[in-house]
Amino acid sequence: MKLLIITQAVDSEDPVLGFFVRWIEELAKYAESIEVICLKEGKHSLPSNVRVHSLGKEKGVSKAGYVFNFYRYIWWLRNNYDAVFVHMNQEYVLMGGWFWKLWRKPTYLWRNHYAGSYLTDSAAAFCTKVFCTSKHSYTAKYAKTVIMPVGVDVERFYPDARIVRVPRSILFLSRMSPSKRPDMLIDALAMLAQSGSDFTATFVGSPLPKDETYYEDLKEKIRSLSLTHNIGFLPGVPNSATPDLYRAHEIFVNCSSSGMFDKTLFEAMGCEDFVLAASKDLEALIGERYSFKEVTDLTEKIRQLLALSQKERALCGKQLREVVKKHDIVALTQKLVESMGVQDIRHALTSQHTRTSIKQ
Repeated sequence: MKLLIITQAVDSEDPVLGFFVRWIEELAKYAESIEVICLKEGKHSLPSNVRVHSLGKEKGVSKAGYVFNFYRYIWWLRNNYDAVFVHMNQEYVLMGGWFWKLWRKPTYLWRNHYAGSYLTDSAAAFCTKVFCTSKHSYTAKYAKTVIMPVGVDVERFYPDARIVRVPRSILFLSRMSPSKRPDMLIDALAMLAQSGSDFTATFVGSPLPKDETYYEDLKEKIRSLSLTHNIGFLPGVPNSATPDLYRAHEIFVNCSSSGMFDKTLFEAMGCEDFVLAASKDLEALIGERYSFKEVTDLTEKIRQLLALSQKERALCGKQLREVVKKHDIVALTQKLVESMGVQDIRHALTSQHTRTSIKQ
């Protein structure tokens, strides 16, 4: 197939979206050609059948310029793609949906988030199928939705004996925003410290400009609780640097609500970390031992994991890595290609040909 992919960033060094470069690489193995439209272009080395077109964020283009460039690209490239895959941002479907419908281009949206609105429903109406990884995602309710593997590169996220895990260490790796709830972990760690438990915790991630005040409040909270000797903050790092972070810690905590099913959980499990999450999806996958519902529950789960013997840690780590293998990037790519079936594209092209013949 000839595919158009639309995403926020094509940048292997992006702290949040760097992983998507690998998705494009894998999809390129199944495609005759891929055109990629992104908001921001950074560092990447993609196969020769992939071309990247930036809307210009890295050059300081205005929002009006983004919109102009978006319509210019989808029109200019319209004969170079048979189907459209929009990653995460429903806005692009709302902007281009009518054109793709008119041009008989099957459109697919990846959106995995607990929140949604009538705009999400409107975008889904334009789509042939919608993809997500969580049964609790807002988009899981559609009849056209396909539940997908998470898509982790298990060849990159694996345990490495050369990296020494810091004893009794906890990692939180995410964008620092209220929706990711890092404050929930801080409250749990405060309770842990009050009970006399020894630990170190690292919060890795940067805030969006709108969340700068929230981020500074988190740091102030640490100071007010006298936990600066236990808890440290680091800015966001490229996705390529995250494997060593997982390997250097024993427990990875994710506080996102059900419906998001963060990929970082699977990256951490790939490195044989213990994981703790507020996700019902993860609980269904690996059991209650690794899930929590509120702060007190999280505190107790951390305490239990810290108390395990070295032998128990090693056994559990290997079991968690086995779970990740079913969510490998290869499994995801194959299911995406299957779901964006050639039959959909052939049907669209046949319909377009028939319509043209009738007009003639």
